[in-house]
Amino acid sequence: MSDIDNPTVREKLAPHRRSAWIPEVVDGEGPADGSRLGGAPWLRPGETWPACGGCGQPMQFFVQLNARDLPQPAAQALEGGLLQFFYCTSDDGACVVDAEPWAPFSPTALVRLVARDDLGGGTAAVAEPETFPGKRIVDWAESPDYPNWEETGDRGLTLSDEESDELSDAGFPLGGEKLLGWPLWVQGVEYPDCPDCGERMELLFQVDSEQNIPYMFGDVGVGHITQCPRHRSRLAFGWACS
Repeated sequence: MSDIDNPTVREKLAPHRRSAWIPEVVDGEGPADGSRLGGAPWLRPGETWPACGGCGQPMQFFVQLNARDLPQPAAQALEGGLLQFFYCTSDDGACVVDAEPWAPFSPTALVRLVARDDLGGGTAAVAEPETFPGKRIVDWAESPDYPNWEETGDRGLTLSDEESDELSDAGFPLGGEKLLGWPLWVQGVEYPDCPDCGERMELLFQVDSEQNIPYMFGDVGVGHITQCPRHRSRLAFGWACS
């Protein structure tokens, strides 16, 4: 994918350049424990469909990523396991208002890492809610990614208005679904802190509105699955909209 055209701006931002991987998908689900967006998740034998902690209704299944299918940096982050993300799409007031569904660690979301040794014997669940159409991830396209102007400032690099405009006009940070890279913040920078150690959690996977999954977070919001770099099983999901 393309990079920043202006060599001066590109060189200035080089220390903050990261690789992001964009999922390439086909219709269908593939193996029960395979990487996919939507469809039916892998569940443990006898496991019931995860329910929302706000309203008690079955949550919708959004994302499943198996480390064996991922680029090496992300595979290491999953420690060989299976990432799953469920989210409540109910309009029940207990979720929409009381449970703050946009906030990391809200009871309306379940983000979990199933250890590799626990994957044997599970099967694709019979969908309890009507699931989104499944899209199997068959490959990943690597792309450069850069932080927005606010994050560059937080990291000691000040961009002029013209340089910030060039960064934005070039399409960075990348929107849509992506693995790793830099978050596309709709509002301000909102990394959660790990409740175990207090360290800032980092982007693992971005979920955008109405991209591969037919769901909108608020008003064209963008969501982020984040992970503690020290406690890999500590995961969170949060979103923001304009």
